[in-house]
Order: sequence, then C-alpha cells, then structure tokens
Amino acid sequence: MQNQSKLNPVVKEILEWSYCIIIAIILAILVRYFIGTPTVVKQPSMYPTLQQDQRLILNKLDKTLGKAPDRGEIITFEAPSTSFIPAAEADLNNPVAKYENEPKNWFSKFTYYVLEINKTSYIKRVIALPGEHIKIENNKVYINGEELQETYLRDGIITDALDGAFTDIIVPEGTIFVMGDNRGQSTDSRRFGCIPLEKVESKVAIRFWPFNLFGKVE
Repeated sequence: MQNQSKLNPVVKEILEWSYCIIIAIILAILVRYFIGTPTVVKQPSMYPTLQQDQRLILNKLDKTLGKAPDRGEIITFEAPSTSFIPAAEADLNNPVAKYENEPKNWFSKFTYYVLEINKTSYIKRVIALPGEHIKIENNKVYINGEELQETYLRDGIITDALDGAFTDIIVPEGTIFVMGDNRGQSTDSRRFGCIPLEKVESKVAIRFWPFNLFGKVE
C-alpha cells in the first residue's frame, strides 16, 4: 500500500501532462485547419510578388466561413492530379482541373486534408470568377471582352497561352481561373483548367519573412 501511495502522484502527474499535450495538439490542428497556418514559398511562379523561401501566414478563416475568393487575391489550393491537359484532350465545355487521386478512407482523408501529409498545394492569383469569359489574346488578358488591368505585374511581363488549351473559355460555376504573376514560369489554369472552389485552401494574408518585407501581401 505504501508503494502504491507513492506511485499515484507520479501517475497522476503523467496523466495530467498527457492530457495537456493531447489538448494542445488538437487545438493546433484545429487552428491550422480552420483559422490559419504558416507556409514557405517553394516555387518561382509568383515572382516578384512572392519569392522562394519567403515565409507567409495563410488565412483559412474565409474558407471556414464559406467566403469565395475575389479577383486579384492570392490563394493556395490543392494541386490538380494532372498539371497539363493537352488541347486534344481538353473539354472546353467543362474546363475544370482534374482531381483523380482522392483519398478513399477516413484515415487517409484525415492525413491528407487535415495533416496535409503527401499533399501538394499551389500559390496563384485569382484572375477570373465563376460565369466570366476569360480570353488570353495578343499577350493580354480579357474578362468579358474588357482588358484586365494587372498593376501587380512587373514591367515587361506578358501573358501568353503557354501552350495551354484553356485560354478562351467561360469559367464554370463553382470554379475560378488562376495564374501566377511570373506568367512565363507558372503552371496554372491556362494548362490545367479552372479550380473548384472546394479545392481552395486559403488566402495569403501576411509575409513575415524576411522582416524587411513584413506586411500584407497584395
């Protein structure tokens, strides 16, 4: 009995710490999935707006509240399973990106969508919204027949078709058309089609590294 009484406080403390750790992990997962999370820029497709190795804070609250992204916003989304659809295989009546590697059971869905293990995401800018006619012609972007003024692009940047099939389409309902600011080095909707809104993960909110560029990203 004496040994048991000495052991109980130790066991109790271990259990208390275990509960605290489990609660902290659950809270961290909930915040990451529903509110926001940090990330690192890994590709040059948004240069010079975003550069490789810069650190960002992503806002996931808009998605949680069901708010669709606006034109001009920089977002992250799940990468399509097919990054390039040849013109011969493109369905221009339904120009939507393909997602064919969806996880099947609850555990794989949890690790993929919540923990984001083995998941690839892209960072791009929203260019056209559901129901709009987007046309890329003469190195310019037209929305419903009017040239899109893209003040965020650096001087000298042009928008060509990039061998993509989806350069003169109506954006289907429930989807958006996205492109990178570094138009010549961006795999985007020109090549793989429009992104379903349910595949949008977050909006880029703040750049916190490097410190001299700290602030809102536009």
